[in-house]
Amino acid sequence: MITLDVRNLRTHFATRAGVVKAVDDVSFTVGRGEVLGLVGESGSGKSVTGFSLIGLVDPPGRIVGGSILYQGRDLTTLPEHEMRSLRGNRIAMIFQDPMMTLNPVLRIDTQMIEAVRAHARVSHAEARARSRDALGMVGIPSPEERLAAYPHQFSGGMRQRVAIAIALLHKPDLIIADEPTTALDVTIQAQILSEVQRLAEQNGTALIWITHDLSVIAGLADRIAVMYAGRIVETGDAAAVLERPLHPYTEGLIGSVPSRNRRGEKLRQIPGMTPSLLSLPPGCAFRTRCARADAACDREPPESEGAHRARCFHPLLETVA
Repeated sequence: MITLDVRNLRTHFATRAGVVKAVDDVSFTVGRGEVLGLVGESGSGKSVTGFSLIGLVDPPGRIVGGSILYQGRDLTTLPEHEMRSLRGNRIAMIFQDPMMTLNPVLRIDTQMIEAVRAHARVSHAEARARSRDALGMVGIPSPEERLAAYPHQFSGGMRQRVAIAIALLHKPDLIIADEPTTALDVTIQAQILSEVQRLAEQNGTALIWITHDLSVIAGLADRIAVMYAGRIVETGDAAAVLERPLHPYTEGLIGSVPSRNRRGEKLRQIPGMTPSLLSLPPGCAFRTRCARADAACDREPPESEGAHRARCFHPLLETVA
C-alpha cells in the first residue's frame, strides 16, 4: 500500500540573482512500513524536498509544479487549515536540531500535552499519560519524572529522543526525518536508529530518512533515492544501490566513505564542486565532474526503467569506450 506518491515535484526560490531550482522534477513513492533513504551532498535539495512534503517552504520559495499524493489526496492543493490538521498528526517531521521542535522556556509535559490535544479530544490526564508512554517508547528512563524537566536539562541525544517522541505521539502514517542523528555520538545514534526502525515496523509508519551519511542509511533503509542538484539521479533497493550503483555520482559517494578505502591510501573523492543551482550546466548536471561524460551528456539524460533506475547516458553497467 502506497502512503506517499510524489510526482514531478518542483520547488523554486525566486531571488534577485535568479531562480534557484532547489527541487526540480522529483518523483518517488513510499509504502506503508517502508523506509526510504534520501541521500546526497549538502545543497542537493534533500531538506527542501522534505519541507515541501509537509508544506513548510517559506517565501521566496514555493512549489511551482508536481503533486504530492498522501493516501490519494494532493497536499499541494489543500488549504492551510487542512494541512495543519495533518501536520504533526498524520504526517510528522523530525528536524536535525531538536530545538526547532522544543520551546526552551516550556516544560516537556506542557509541550507534549499541547501537541496531543491539538489533534485529539482527550482529557489533560489522558494527554499526559500518552506523553509519558511516548517518552518511555523512545528509551527515556523515568519518563514520569522527565516530563517535568525543561529542554536544557536534557543532553543533546535525550532532546532528540523527546523530539522523536513528539513526532510519534499520534502514530503518524508518515515521518520525515531530516538528518536527526547527525550531531549525536555514534552510540546514541545507533540506539535511535534501532528504535525508529522498530517503531516504524510496529506501527506501519512510512519513513523518509534524509541524510548525507551512507553508513547510516545502509542499515536502515529498504530503498534509497540519490539526489544531485535538485534531482533524483538513482533509485532502487538499498542493497542494489550500495553494492551495484548505476550512476557515477552514487559510485563517488560510496567510494568517499572512509571505510571503503584501504589503509594508507588517499581517500577517494568526487572531483570538483557541486554546481550552483542558479547556473546549472545544460544537460546532465553531474557531467562537469564525471569521468564518463561525453557529448551526449550535453542533453538531459533519460531515466532508465525497472526497480533500479538511474538518470544517466552511461550507467556503470556499461564499459567505458
